[in-house]
Amino acid sequence: MTIGVWVLGDQLWSQQSALASCQNSTPVILIESTEPAKQRRYHRQKLVLVWSAMRHFAETLRGEGWDVTYAIADNWEISLETWLNKYQIDELRIMLPNDRTFKTWIESLSLQCKLSWLANNHFLWSQTDFSQWANSRKQLLLEDFYRAGRKRFQVLMDGDKPVGGKWNFDKENRHPPRAKLITPEVLRFVPDSITLAVIEKVKALDFPLYGEIEPFSWAVTRSQVLEVLEHFVMNSLASFGPYQDAMLTGEETLWHSLLSPYLNLGLISPLEVIRRIEKAYLEATLPNNSIEGFVRQVLGWREYMQGVYQWVPENYPLLNWFNHTAQLPEFYWDSNQTEMNCLHQVLTQVEKTGYGHHIQRLMILSNFALIVGVSPQAIEFWFHSAFIDAYDWVMQTNVLGMGQFADGGILASKPYAASANYIHRMSDYCDRCVYNYRKRTGDRACPFNFFYWDFLDRHLEQLKSLGRLNLVLAHLYKLDPQELAAMKSLAENWRSQFLL
Repeated sequence: MTIGVWVLGDQLWSQQSALASCQNSTPVILIESTEPAKQRRYHRQKLVLVWSAMRHFAETLRGEGWDVTYAIADNWEISLETWLNKYQIDELRIMLPNDRTFKTWIESLSLQCKLSWLANNHFLWSQTDFSQWANSRKQLLLEDFYRAGRKRFQVLMDGDKPVGGKWNFDKENRHPPRAKLITPEVLRFVPDSITLAVIEKVKALDFPLYGEIEPFSWAVTRSQVLEVLEHFVMNSLASFGPYQDAMLTGEETLWHSLLSPYLNLGLISPLEVIRRIEKAYLEATLPNNSIEGFVRQVLGWREYMQGVYQWVPENYPLLNWFNHTAQLPEFYWDSNQTEMNCLHQVLTQVEKTGYGHHIQRLMILSNFALIVGVSPQAIEFWFHSAFIDAYDWVMQTNVLGMGQFADGGILASKPYAASANYIHRMSDYCDRCVYNYRKRTGDRACPFNFFYWDFLDRHLEQLKSLGRLNLVLAHLYKLDPQELAAMKSLAENWRSQFLL
């Protein structure tokens, strides 16, 4: 029997389960297909990152003695069939995809060999383990899952107690950027010949894409990613916590690690990231809030998102609890089309880099779509297209569940809706805006304000059922009816102008 391994484009780790199950004499294929790139307007730098990382990984495997076929094609299926026939493969081994729909598609193929799925070891929690945890609970609380993960993998633990005496230091990690902040330089990489060839390929594609392709400075190899991790530990980790929610004009990364694209490609594993953070904590005097805050993102949030994605019903991507149907404003695709400075700043950054940190995504990009009433599927489609670390499992849970509350509370306990007051507190964007963050009505009233109150009023009955919004709704009840009517009129006029 001849065994072959198909390494998918987001499984670029030599210890991934399908490769680990075989000797390095086993035939291996990677397929660089333009087929998925035509399904949405992907960010050009996302395509460069994935294809360059795949090409570099193929070279790494060859250096380790593997018999690697690297196919560049328009179609996955034709390349796969050609390779299966060439090597007379009897059993095709694939590590379970992170995205469920791709597994379904592979199973639909008429393969003339046995298809064997290997457990996905790019995450710490298996699908079975997460289901066992989730099925025993009435509500899937992240905090409960995070604590279970800390105990299970003995991360930042002192016996059965959390180091520092607390599980969660989140209250210490919400500092507004009012001080004069000196941020570390970003570690950037000069494209090599492989990456330059991919850049030229993407430039030549004749279908619609998004974003700027150059300058491209992302890491594309495991050795470079390890440099990124070390750079973060030595230059950013100590200050990561307090200002992780802050937003500043001209500051694209602040103290964020920029590791998510590489974790999602498999170039680095979550456990090795976590253990390096633990090692830094033991070797140096680093603040508990920075250490715990970062570990919570990797061990808590990232694992939780994947677990929920695999656990929810297959109709999850179609859920729309608020029945929002508005189209996505065109300025999400072209930042020059909005005068709202917060949106303009973040969208311009995404166009340039494919990146924005979690608060820029949640409290500006997603928040605005939510309170306007944009279709959750439309905003999720944009997020998946625009961000360099985006995949189904990341965006469906983060955008539909967390950002849009389209699942009605499966993932989050309340909608993350906010007015301009939050943006003013956590950024300097409002200082340079043509709109007045204090105004809810009248000329130059901030759209975040009138849309926020319009959102609460439109969905009052649904929001009352959630419990956690009683204090917010109490402020709604106290609004002058004429002021509320004026805000609702502004909201409707805005929709008629920008959502043609």
